[in-house]
Amino acid sequence: MNLLSSRMLKSAYRKEPISSFIITVGAVDAVIGGVGDRLSLMLLGVGVVGVAIAFRWWKIRQSKTEFSSGAPIHYLPGHSSRPQLPTLSVSSKKPSRRT
Repeated sequence: MNLLSSRMLKSAYRKEPISSFIITVGAVDAVIGGVGDRLSLMLLGVGVVGVAIAFRWWKIRQSKTEFSSGAPIHYLPGHSSRPQLPTLSVSSKKPSRRT
């Protein structure tokens, strides 16, 4: 496996770890079913991979439509709704030491 595909796999796992894990499990099932001549396990694996890819595609499309709106999202209230705090002043006197 070359360096570029290794980086792409790591990036995919970091972005969507759940769907990447499901794709891996489905691919392993499909390979085991294909090698072991078990059609039902192979079809289950292919189906799981297909569902995981469809889920990832749906999540990517959903996130793109959320960010495509022009208005910014503010999670905190504006400055006018917060009360003003008093300003702190530093006195020039040194605190007395008590021993």
